Amino acid sequence: MATESAAVARLLHDDVPEARFYIPATAPAMRSRHVLKLDDSFLVLDSHGDIGVSAAGPDGLFHCDTRFLSHLEFLVNGMQLLQLGSNVRDDNTLLSIDLTNPDIYFENRLVLPKDTLHVVRTVFLLRAAAYQRFAIRNYGEETVDLRLTMLFDGDFADLFEVRGLRRARRGSIARETVPPATARLLYEGLDGKLRRTDVNLSPSPRELGETSAAYQIELASGQATTIDLSIACGEPQPPQPVAPLRAMRTVYRNRRAASRNVTTVTTSNDLFNEMLCRSMSDLYMLISNTPQGRYPYAGIPWYSTTFGRDGLITAMQMLWLDPRVALGVLRRLAAFQAKTTDAASDAEPGKILHEMRSGEMAELGEVPFGLYYGSVDSTPLFVMLAGLYVERTGDEAALAELWPAIEAALSWMDQFGDLDGDGFIEYQRAAENGLANQGWKDSPDAIFHADGRLAEGPIALVEVQGYAFYAKRLAARCAKRLGMPDKAHRLDTQADDLARRFDASFWCPDIGMYALALDGNKEQCRVRSSNAGQVLFTGIAAPERACKVGEAMAGAKFFSGWGIRTIATGEARYNPMSYHNGSVWPHDNALIALGLARCGLKDCLDRVFKGLFDAGNYMEMRRLPELFCGFQRGRGRGPTLYPVACSPQAWASATPFTLIEASIGLQFDPAANEIRLRNPSLPSFLEDIVLRDLQLNGASVDVKLRRHRSSVSVEVVEQRGEVQVSAVFG
Repeated sequence: MATESAAVARLLHDDVPEARFYIPATAPAMRSRHVLKLDDSFLVLDSHGDIGVSAAGPDGLFHCDTRFLSHLEFLVNGMQLLQLGSNVRDDNTLLSIDLTNPDIYFENRLVLPKDTLHVVRTVFLLRAAAYQRFAIRNYGEETVDLRLTMLFDGDFADLFEVRGLRRARRGSIARETVPPATARLLYEGLDGKLRRTDVNLSPSPRELGETSAAYQIELASGQATTIDLSIACGEPQPPQPVAPLRAMRTVYRNRRAASRNVTTVTTSNDLFNEMLCRSMSDLYMLISNTPQGRYPYAGIPWYSTTFGRDGLITAMQMLWLDPRVALGVLRRLAAFQAKTTDAASDAEPGKILHEMRSGEMAELGEVPFGLYYGSVDSTPLFVMLAGLYVERTGDEAALAELWPAIEAALSWMDQFGDLDGDGFIEYQRAAENGLANQGWKDSPDAIFHADGRLAEGPIALVEVQGYAFYAKRLAARCAKRLGMPDKAHRLDTQADDLARRFDASFWCPDIGMYALALDGNKEQCRVRSSNAGQVLFTGIAAPERACKVGEAMAGAKFFSGWGIRTIATGEARYNPMSYHNGSVWPHDNALIALGLARCGLKDCLDRVFKGLFDAGNYMEMRRLPELFCGFQRGRGRGPTLYPVACSPQAWASATPFTLIEASIGLQFDPAANEIRLRNPSLPSFLEDIVLRDLQLNGASVDVKLRRHRSSVSVEVVEQRGEVQVSAVFG
């Protein structure tokens, strides 16, 4: 069996097209990283507040898939400072870094003893600009003479260049000064666009160069001073800088407004509360305002853009907390739904977007992701989310608005999605530079047979058939709402037929679960995979099969102690350090958890919930990353991180809330004005949980659940408006 590293090396050596999009890990980082994001801009900087000073990080100020600033360094008397500490505000709006000076010598004489200066570096984003404020105080007994230097530059690298792709040609960079306080970096791309970075300083520096600025200041004992820096991005015109304190107030106000009227959760466990706080803050940081509404961008740094699959699943996970996000996702994806066939972008009429990019390489077609549709599951997930949104909210006006897009998506599923007419949805890329695998496990080696052979297309993934079943079931209920009973009956009949054929074609008695996929010859990929676990929440699985699969998910071959692995131990390509063949993905676990709850496997659900909670407590800031390695849990050791995982990642951030939803059996019935808790339970590490401002039909309620050994009590703490809360058992 080849290891993943050997497989990747072979792919790169053989110049396999999808290997161009592999994200390499080349060297260890020397300083930890922090991230901030606002709409289409994000900032990756090190623990000192610098950019590009410490090796191996994807540092920079990025805007619309371009790195507008690649280097930023602050020096005192030519020396780097020492870090005292750093922290990000709970709402992710602001990064604060405390620094001090090292011992600084001149001609073998100590001229500035360490810990004399205290520098507070405050960083935030507003309107395509990064702001930094330097507050410098002299705690020494003597007056000090200081030379403060800022070094900066921009390479205007496309995000895919930062990921490792090499380009034969690039545009031209120019640099200029605009005295007294602005340095300007300009890039004329091969796409004909002018991109510009303005570095603005206040007060005006004593020296201003094209890539540097310097101040000469004198600070008496106890005296303090401030320097403000803004770096603004534009295509071509950057925004004008805003006074720092006013800008900061605007940032706080906007973030509060974004998360207003959202259900909040507190529990008896302080550590879990911290995880929930971080998850909620990350979600609302990742949500971008788009012309169609709010959209959760997938993750930082590599996926900070519109992704169909990620946005749909994240919105589904957030549906009980904030259904407005789902409506923004549905409207945006409907607006970009494919209307024509285009092999280069894998587009077909009715198909839902996989990925959208706006950088230079996408504009030029050097990568296929400008508007790219190479995702087999985005389309059924779109229909699923639309149905779930309507059932959560009763918003029939939105349903009528979205129905043409839903019908187009259903048509794609029946026609273009079924490549060989067997009733299953398959994929096969239309162009050589597209993605070879087009499910959520899209690594080149992710879909394989029991002997390790890679599957050849067209490929029908197991979980996608579940999505298609659930999509048709939900679409049938939508059709009934819109007064189309014949359409509803046809969709229900199609769903029933799909379930029968699914069981006959995908069940593998020899492995005791559903096959990972069917290949182009309709041969089963008899591999134990978490994909089969995702089938459970969709309802396509026969009850006796579902319970067997669910129990396996919580068994030793899948469950690492921290979470469910993507591939079971012992399978041909199992590798706990791989991207998709043995790692643990929190969102994957969350969707499986919904299925475990549906099957009544609450003990299995509790095991998964506690494993992910324990894993999160070892993560920096208690932030669940995109994925982590699938090594077996050992006594006294935390989980092993995956080095280039996105963190934060939207569907990982939403995972704790999905686990809560699964545990307490949360359901909404707008027609009856009723919120139901079906067979509610709490994980073993929680004594109680309080949901505040749980909303339905304009009313809201605060609900407290308390665990009593094997049972749970439900208390309505406060009610605002007409809404009923019911606990349903059995």
